[in-house]
Amino acid sequence: MKRTLRISAFVLAAGLATLSGCATKAPIPLAENFDLTVQPKVRSAGHWELLSNDVVTQTLASLKNAQVPANTPMVVGLPANPSAFDRGFREFLITKLVQSGQTVYMQPDQAAAVAWQTQACAATPACRDQDALEVTYQTQVVRHDSPRPHFVPGQFTVLAAGLMAAYGLRLEHLDAKLIATLGLAAAADYGASVYTGGPTNTELILTTTVSNRGRFVSRKTDVYYLENVDAPLFMRSAPGYKAVNLKVVS
Repeated sequence: MKRTLRISAFVLAAGLATLSGCATKAPIPLAENFDLTVQPKVRSAGHWELLSNDVVTQTLASLKNAQVPANTPMVVGLPANPSAFDRGFREFLITKLVQSGQTVYMQPDQAAAVAWQTQACAATPACRDQDALEVTYQTQVVRHDSPRPHFVPGQFTVLAAGLMAAYGLRLEHLDAKLIATLGLAAAADYGASVYTGGPTNTELILTTTVSNRGRFVSRKTDVYYLENVDAPLFMRSAPGYKAVNLKVVS
């Protein structure tokens, strides 16, 4: 009987070891999700303005950290074959830059011809000879064919419930205020996810660059969701073809 038990234990241990080995080995890497993140969705021209405000705020902060003089002339370029978004976004950028006190010129040659000198730059010859900063941006529309699951994480509700648990609160001790807090948190979750329309198959990669003499001075890249039906607003038109009249002779 003891021998039988020892044999059974040995077989069981061998089986567990085999299963353990199988659990740590796989023919290909296993798939896992990234950590929970949020991504804004661009749904109106008003959102284009918000994007430009964010770009200008962060760009000016980057230029300040790079010790670029605050009043350095700028020119905001327009991409070739611009989309509706490209045209509107450029206008928003220029407006926000001007409102922020920046010197923005309409044409590159105008900025290059201006002998600009400020108190911050007058004592530095290299600064006086510096060309205007060129602000450009590029957009890329990405289309995914895979399904987009609509996941409502419940982060506000979990946070509120976690804080209550952290204080040692029990279910029977929840008062009306705490229950109301959970209700508002649940409503916040619902509004934060459902009212956005959920994730879509279309995304926008927006990169804004500030350069000088072929050198990157500042650069910012962000990703946003787009409604699938709004994608044409961000798509650039095909290059135009110039009509040529041909004379046919015998």
